[in-house]
Amino acid sequence: MLDDVAIEIGRNVASLIENGTTIQMGIGQIPDAVLKALANHKDLGVWTEMFSDGVLDLIESGVVNGKNKTIHPGKVSASFSFGSARLYKALHNNPTFTFHPSDYINDPVRVARQHRMVAINSALEVDLTGQVCADSIGTKFFSGIGGQVDFNRGAARSRGGKAIIALPSTAVDGSISRIVSALSPGAGVVTTRGDVHYVVTEFGVAYLHGKSVRERAMALISIAHPDFRGDLLREAERLHYVHMEVGMDDLEGKLVVAPPAFRTTQLLKDGTQVNYRPIHPTDEPRMMELFHALSEEAIYNRFMQTVQSVPRKRIQEFTYIDHRSEVAIVGTVPEAHGEDIIALGAYYLDPRTNRAEVAFVVRDAWQHRGIGTFLNRYLASIARRNGIRGFTAEVLRRNRGMQVVFQNSGLNVSSELVDGVYHFEMDFQ
Repeated sequence: MLDDVAIEIGRNVASLIENGTTIQMGIGQIPDAVLKALANHKDLGVWTEMFSDGVLDLIESGVVNGKNKTIHPGKVSASFSFGSARLYKALHNNPTFTFHPSDYINDPVRVARQHRMVAINSALEVDLTGQVCADSIGTKFFSGIGGQVDFNRGAARSRGGKAIIALPSTAVDGSISRIVSALSPGAGVVTTRGDVHYVVTEFGVAYLHGKSVRERAMALISIAHPDFRGDLLREAERLHYVHMEVGMDDLEGKLVVAPPAFRTTQLLKDGTQVNYRPIHPTDEPRMMELFHALSEEAIYNRFMQTVQSVPRKRIQEFTYIDHRSEVAIVGTVPEAHGEDIIALGAYYLDPRTNRAEVAFVVRDAWQHRGIGTFLNRYLASIARRNGIRGFTAEVLRRNRGMQVVFQNSGLNVSSELVDGVYHFEMDFQ
């Protein structure tokens, strides 16, 4: 029986897996939860050291057919299996399955040749730099390293591949964090920080590959259990992994990953898909790039003053929010290096009035394509669910584009012009 933590981890891992990929997984609650969460995917393949019963359901439903596999297409390829009588009965004389020695299946070169290879492995601890311990608790050995290193390195070299480490955020009934400032004394590093791409807990996904130590630490703290985030942040600062310009007391409740329900997409008229998601603490460098890319006019319209540069403290105020009284959604487009942020929409609640001030910024090349309108309506839907009464906004008279966004919001809108600035009020009722 899957517990709630495993189910959330499974959903988070499944969100990283695209249709047509080839997957590797092990045995246990997390692999079973991932397989269950893949029920609506298409054309998956399996190339794994071992598998259990969960694969059968996906084969029977047609999700796993192996049509895109590079080696042994149409087959489920493994070294061994372990499961129920149902599994062994399905394997008997079944040409769908092909078994090979581990030195064949685990060969990183063969793994890398698979189409969009995704490796899913577990861990006991991950430190704030990304080092993974998967075989021991301190000096006490818990298991062997298995094929984790082989598959992680192979998946990382696969075209479109992904290497994923998935683990619960805590152990011992929630009393110990598995995200730690430093591995336990005597613990071995199974997967080095240079080999880690994605780390997943029930609280979200941290992408570490190519990131600085500061970015790694902040990403991992944000997916740690909330009970341990404050201590981890203090440890990260003590170890000089991070330097906070915003006070830690201000941040303690804002190291949050927003729920997956806050994600959505928009298809532009030219067929471009813009992905919208909550802002994340690790977006700080991408937010800096966004503001550096804006024209002087766009900066003036957003901040109502000439700004030569946006200080790091201001960027941190955008990226570290609680996703309750403050909500910030970024619009992104995929790039070879990951994604670019092209737009930001945010609201900030005034509890005295139960209204939220809303504001947007869209990179110049993406303006006048409906992105601001989409963000406004999407933020309004989130605010409604949070019981907020309506929006307010301050817009320069010269900023005709943003005036149109609010006037076409579909809300009950009133405005007043004072000293060259329109004050908008938008009621949700």
